[in-house]
Amino acid sequence: MGTKTDDETGVETGTEATTDEEKVDVTKADEETGTEAEGTAEPSDIESAEDEDGDELPVAQVKESSGVGQGAGAIVAAALGLVSLTGSWVGTVASARVEINGQLEMQASQSASVATQLQSVYGDAWEATALWAGTFALVALLVGVAVLARPAFGVPGKPQPVWIKSVSWAGVSLGVIGLLLAVLKYTGVWLGVPSAG
Repeated sequence: MGTKTDDETGVETGTEATTDEEKVDVTKADEETGTEAEGTAEPSDIESAEDEDGDELPVAQVKESSGVGQGAGAIVAAALGLVSLTGSWVGTVASARVEINGQLEMQASQSASVATQLQSVYGDAWEATALWAGTFALVALLVGVAVLARPAFGVPGKPQPVWIKSVSWAGVSLGVIGLLLAVLKYTGVWLGVPSAG
């Protein structure tokens, strides 16, 4: 009763052997799946880019930041082009300053002709306004062209959003119109100082 037959012990050892083999097979399978899972999650497989410090950033973050910058540039170009047409606070202050200087000069010299007085008091102030308008128009033109040319130096195959192109072209157009009007105002061809005669 207390002893086991050879058949029983063989069966027991056989079952133990099979369970050991199953354990080994399971651990091998786990190791294989673990390495496969690690292989699929390697960071080298994920597209990345480097920022200014050399740290890796996901491509989605790079695309988002570059789109935001281009959008902001397009809006700035359009706003500056609009300012060049409607006038700016800087141009108003510069015009008033030139006008005050002209009035002081006219009070100091009473013998100046009417044409000289008109040019000193009104003409120079008008030219200062035109100069500042032209400056805003030129900056709008440069910013708009830079935004439109940016995709050529960015990620290849990445199209620029349509609204950024549209706003940039609006900024360029307003800049060209503002620059043309500023030149015409400064030279006196358009709305020049009336002649004294």
